[in-house]
Amino acid sequence: MTKESRTPPSKMAKKLIKYLRPERPDYNYLRDLFRHLRKELDVPVTTNSKRLPVIPTEEEIKKYYEAVWQAKNIEHMVMIKTLLYTGIRVSELIRVKISDVDFERCQIRINQGKGGKDRVVPFPMSFREILSMYVTQIQGKKAVHLFESSWKKAYSDRGIRKILMRYTQAAGIESSVSPHKLRHFLLTWLKKQGIDDALIQPYSGHESRQSLEIYSRLSIKEAQQEYNENIGKFPV
Repeated sequence: MTKESRTPPSKMAKKLIKYLRPERPDYNYLRDLFRHLRKELDVPVTTNSKRLPVIPTEEEIKKYYEAVWQAKNIEHMVMIKTLLYTGIRVSELIRVKISDVDFERCQIRINQGKGGKDRVVPFPMSFREILSMYVTQIQGKKAVHLFESSWKKAYSDRGIRKILMRYTQAAGIESSVSPHKLRHFLLTWLKKQGIDDALIQPYSGHESRQSLEIYSRLSIKEAQQEYNENIGKFPV
């Protein structure tokens, strides 16, 4: 039988409904059912190959931040350093409120991150002073979020990306420096410092089924100790 002569999946589904409806199936039941069907029919599980992310070099990051520094825009400096030091996603950055910043512990709380999970990310003690000064400045303007547009509203995902693109162009870097590339740079850089994946995971927001058991035993306190010992060597 050729692919063209197969019964369309939508029609086959309707044929199967009369057998499945009496079982009152939920998602987990259907998932297990089709897992067993694959096994009985000897159908291998196929996955799409993932391309490795393009990660900026240390030289490009230095060149990029030099362009940020030359612009003398305090908000943009703090914004980009927050992305660089914490590795948070742009969707998480735009939701960070001033109240989420813990200056005593040098941490930022991420509420409802990817997968709807909360976590805490560290930032260097050397960043605390400028971040504190920036927060004092925006609190005087009655800001609620850590980064707000001139309309007193949290930035959009697109707004943050436009700001980053501006400095990519100013630095003369051919490949765009996106928020996710800054995230990849930090996590890759930490890995190069010899920090174990199990210590990077608690504040990265990544989750691996095979690693959940060991990750669950680690606290942000342990992870941040490793972070603090290495972040002093960060290129910017």
